[in-house]
Amino acid sequence: MSDSDLDHVPVRRRISARVRILLWLLLVMAVALAAVATTTRSILLRDVDSRVSGLLAQEAGEFANFEERGVDPATGERFTEPGRLLKVFLERQYADPDEELMGLLAGNPDAAPAKLVQDREIPAGLPLHQDEAGRRQIFDSAESTGTLHRAAGDVRWAKVAIARSGGDPEAAFVVAFHPGREHDRVDEVFRILLAISGVALLMTTGIGWVVAGRILKPVRLVRTAAAQLTEQDLTRRIPVRGHDDIAALAETFNAMLDRLEGAFAAQREFVDDAGHELRTPITIVRGHLELMGDDPAEREETVRLVTDELDRMSRIVEDLLLLAKAERPDFVTPEPVQLAELTADVFVKARTLGDRHWELAEVADGEAQLDPQRITQAMVQLAQNAVQHTVPGQSIRIGSRVIGSRVAGGRIELYVADSGPGVQPQDAEVIFERFRRGTSRRGTRGSGAGLGLSIVRAIAEGHRGGKVRLRQTPGGGATFAVVLDSVPEPLLEADRA
Repeated sequence: MSDSDLDHVPVRRRISARVRILLWLLLVMAVALAAVATTTRSILLRDVDSRVSGLLAQEAGEFANFEERGVDPATGERFTEPGRLLKVFLERQYADPDEELMGLLAGNPDAAPAKLVQDREIPAGLPLHQDEAGRRQIFDSAESTGTLHRAAGDVRWAKVAIARSGGDPEAAFVVAFHPGREHDRVDEVFRILLAISGVALLMTTGIGWVVAGRILKPVRLVRTAAAQLTEQDLTRRIPVRGHDDIAALAETFNAMLDRLEGAFAAQREFVDDAGHELRTPITIVRGHLELMGDDPAEREETVRLVTDELDRMSRIVEDLLLLAKAERPDFVTPEPVQLAELTADVFVKARTLGDRHWELAEVADGEAQLDPQRITQAMVQLAQNAVQHTVPGQSIRIGSRVIGSRVAGGRIELYVADSGPGVQPQDAEVIFERFRRGTSRRGTRGSGAGLGLSIVRAIAEGHRGGKVRLRQTPGGGATFAVVLDSVPEPLLEADRA
C-alpha cells in the first residue's frame, strides 16, 4: 500500500467511555421523562373527559327527573307545554364555567331564544346557542350524547328529548360543554413538564459528566500508564483510592505491573547472567580450537578441554533455565509425603557424593505437603555444596525436624550441617544470589557457576512460606536449612489431645 493510499484510509473515531455513559444516561432519562410527561398528559385528559361526562350525565339526569316529577308553579299541575317546561327548568339552573344549558323546540330548533339559554364564561365566537347548524345537528341526532366537531372548537353534549305524544320529539333539553380551556390547561401542564424535563436533562448532563469523569479517572490513568509503559520503565503505578470496582481495577493493574516488572527483571537478569557466564567458556573453546595443531596428543588434549567447557556451559544453561522456570506457578507440585522416608532417601542419595563421614541426624515423623522431587533436589544440592567445602574425613549431617507446634504455627526444617570452615558474615547475604560465591574461608572453590544455592532458595520459596536459612554449626562449620510452612500429622493429633 502506497503512502497516497494510506492518506485515504478512514480513521475510526473512538468515542470515550465517559461520553458513551453520558449518552446512554441521557437517552434513558429522556425516554423516561418523555414517558412521564406523556402519561401525565394522558391521565389529565382522561380526567377531563371523565369530569365532563359526569357533568353532562348529572345535568341530563336533573332535567329528566324534573320532567317526570316537576309541576308548573303557576298552575300547580304537571307541565303540558314543552316550552314552559324548559323555561321553568332553565330559570332555576346556574351553568358551570364553559357550560351551556339550552332548550330547543321542534318547530324552530334553529332558533335559541335567550329565555331558553343558560351559559357561563363561554369564549367569544364559541357559544353553541349562536351556531344554528350545530344546534340542528344535535337536535336531529338519534344519540343522547356525543361530540360536535367544529372549526371553532369541539363541543361535548348530552340531550334529553321531550316527546309527550310518543311521536317525534317536540323539544329537547341540551347541555353542552366546551373542553377547549380544560385541554389548554392540560397542554400547559404538559409543556411545563417538558420544560422541567429539559432542565433536568441539562443538570444531569453536567452532573453526569463530572461524576463519570471522577469514576473513570482511574481508568484513564490505567490507559495513560499502559501507553507510557516500556520494557525499560515498568515503575509507573496507579494511585488507588476508595474500595469500589474501579479501585479494584487499579489494584489489579498495579499487581500486573509488579508481575511484569518482575518478569522483565528476571529476563534481563537471565540474559545478563547467561551472557556474562557463557562468554568465558566460549572464549576458551574458540581459543583452543584456533590454536589446535596437527599433533594427535595436542588434539586429544584440546578436545578434552573443549568438552569440559561445553559440559560446564550445559550445566550453566540448565541451571539458568531451572531458575527461570521457578517463576511459574507449576514449579512445585505439593503432595502428601512421609518426612522420615524423604529424609532417609536424601541421606542415601547424598552419601555417594564424596568420601565424608555422613550422619543421619534427627528425623521428623509424620506427613507433610511438599514437592518431594524439588526438595530432594535442593537437599542434594546442599549436600554437594557441603562436600565442596569439606575434606575427606570431615562430617556432614542430614536431618529433619519440626519447629514449634500447630498453635504456634509449626514449621518443618530439613537441613545439611557440615564441619567445614563455615561462612563469613559478609558472605551470608550474598551466597544465595546468582553467580555469587563465598570468600576464601569457605575452602577451595569448586567448578560450579555459583547457581546452586540460588536454585535451593528458588525451590524453598516455591513452597508456601518456604525459605532457606544459614546458621553456624556448633563446633564449627555451616548449616543450611530448608524451612517449610507445614506441620506433620502426628504433631497435629498431639495438639488436639
